[in-house]
Amino acid sequence: MAASPKENRPSLNAESFLLEVADALSSTLDLDTSLKHVAELVRRVIDYEIFAILLLNEKTQELRVRFHVGHSLDTVEKLRIKVGEGVTGLAAQRREPVLVHDVTTSSQYIHAIPGVCSELAVPLIHKNKVIGVIDIQAQQANYFTLEQQQFLALIASRIAVGIENARLYTRTTRQARTLLLMNEIARELTSILNLDELLKHIGELLRRLIDYQMFSILLLDGNGENLQHRFSLRFQENIHLKHEIPLDSGVVGYAARHGQAVLVPDVKKDPRYIETNPETRSELAVPLIYKGKVIGVLDLEHTRRGFFTEDHQRTITTLAAQIAIAIENARLYEQIAQQENRLERDLAMAQQLQFRLFPQKNPQLRNLEVAARFVPARAIGGDLYDFVKYSQSRLAIIVGDVSGKGAPAAIYAALVSGILRSHAPIEPVPAEMLTAVNYSLAERRIDGQFVSLIYAVWDDEERSLQVANSGLPRPIYCHEGRTEMVDATGLPLGLFDEVEYDEFTFRPKPSDLFVFFSDGIVDARNRAGELFGRERAEQVVRESCNKPADSVVASLFKAVEKHSAGMETFDDQTVVVIRVKGTSGKRK
Repeated sequence: MAASPKENRPSLNAESFLLEVADALSSTLDLDTSLKHVAELVRRVIDYEIFAILLLNEKTQELRVRFHVGHSLDTVEKLRIKVGEGVTGLAAQRREPVLVHDVTTSSQYIHAIPGVCSELAVPLIHKNKVIGVIDIQAQQANYFTLEQQQFLALIASRIAVGIENARLYTRTTRQARTLLLMNEIARELTSILNLDELLKHIGELLRRLIDYQMFSILLLDGNGENLQHRFSLRFQENIHLKHEIPLDSGVVGYAARHGQAVLVPDVKKDPRYIETNPETRSELAVPLIYKGKVIGVLDLEHTRRGFFTEDHQRTITTLAAQIAIAIENARLYEQIAQQENRLERDLAMAQQLQFRLFPQKNPQLRNLEVAARFVPARAIGGDLYDFVKYSQSRLAIIVGDVSGKGAPAAIYAALVSGILRSHAPIEPVPAEMLTAVNYSLAERRIDGQFVSLIYAVWDDEERSLQVANSGLPRPIYCHEGRTEMVDATGLPLGLFDEVEYDEFTFRPKPSDLFVFFSDGIVDARNRAGELFGRERAEQVVRESCNKPADSVVASLFKAVEKHSAGMETFDDQTVVVIRVKGTSGKRK
């Protein structure tokens, strides 16, 4: 039971009370705490039952309940009072207190609470601007007095200052927190390069800024004419939306076409809205712009009208630039990853094909032991070796090194191999073969491409070897524990039209061996930049001279690997070793 009007008139000391109001409001900068202090102070003046502080939204010119006592939550949620409407709206419009002793006789009264009989509304004015209204209601007629009205009007300016200071502090603190959070979000976004994971994380991070209920990211298709749902959340659950939205269709289409954010307080009143969720009442669509070009739209929805604010719009618009960069980085990474996977598959296939072009097993001859090994500097390389059978127990031995590395060199090496095999049926001697290959390459010359080649022919019946060289390191001949250099030289193939090549013939003795190798062996460097060099190669061959051919190959590669340990292989490496078996022969 409320007190009577006479009982509701405490003795007031205006000066001391104003000081108390000022002290109470200056003791905190938290808006909720400040409003609670205001309510407690006003109760010292008026023993109310129903109390509210309504703050003014300058854009909509509506008063909304910010703090209340005695109102239902449903009323607080729905109540929007236009300036000039109702008792509180009238107080805001007139910029002066409005006292209604009996609301049943007032056409201005808005029936929000049953049983109310009297109402007192006092505007809160700060720097000549109305920022809100203190509204007190009672279930008894003539409950409020003029003295209470005057006293409340007296302290209203102090209350307005306290509220504005608290609001400013709240805005500043919120902005600082938002900036810190946005900076944190931006850092997190740039660390994610998987597009699906990125979009999901964007949805999670944005919830730390805005408590949305529906979230979508739509990206422009390849033609730039339609928006496609790339990721969507409805009440924190991931959903898949397949339909496309043309530009200029819907709120998101408008945002994309015009490159500007669209804030819709009530979608029911916006003709651009396309209903995809019947529960949606407010929407915020922000274009994602990268290097001046719209790449998509970030869309937020809520079931409450007017949920999204201009602060939300500014925040998301600022963050959208970082989101657009992160999305483009993720898409670029995705494209690069796809290209790399395709290249890796192509390289794996090329590597397999290249190794198929090499002999699958070494030749088996009665009087000659053969061993070979090829190690590319990259997945595929430009070195080559081959064995081609001639008639009457003769064998052609080929070792080559194409200029460059990688795929171009491998393709050129395949071309050279094809030319060699196309000439092999006529069984040319080494010098003739080099001349024929050079002529063929000159006909289809490619700038910067050439091949250095050793071509040798072994006669297993005669136990003789013919050798010609076009630019590879000179072979090593080891006999009787000594090594000497086979002085076969010549210009690489494919550079000049007419070149002649020298040819050398040997009749080696049993256990003699020949080592053919590409310059990737002698050019291998250690950490100090020193080349492996020919001298080391000859030393390894001398020390292995009495070993089987495959042991000589293994020893040579082992020595090179030890020399260049910790260094990246710079050039393709190929070694072919032949060792004479059988009875002794004479050397020419």
